[in-house]
Amino acid sequence: MSKALKVYHLPTCSTCKAAVKALKQEGYDPELHDIRETPPSPEELGKLIASSGLPIGKWFNTSGEVYREMGLKDKLPSMSEEEKIRLLSSNGMLIKRPIVSDGVKTTIGFKEQDFGPAWYGR
Repeated sequence: MSKALKVYHLPTCSTCKAAVKALKQEGYDPELHDIRETPPSPEELGKLIASSGLPIGKWFNTSGEVYREMGLKDKLPSMSEEEKIRLLSSNGMLIKRPIVSDGVKTTIGFKEQDFGPAWYGR
């Protein structure tokens, strides 16, 4: 029996590739979504953020080119949470990746401290 997960990733990202490979080795059958082409909708993103337990600021890919080009470091503090969610949903390249969710729990990033315990049971 395979374990289904929804994974938002960037196919060319080595970190995303490593995460997907690790999940497959653990017996998961990841449903892959290219974050550039199909980022999560604002509604889904709100649910993912809530199930991750992380503040919305942790969801931004702060080392990304798009983040820097848009000057978000200075703009984000004055934005509402709804504005931040709409912004993230409108441009998947602003979102830290990969996003992995089973519909109940969600992790972002591959080096996150909770990735292994969440998905490998370790």
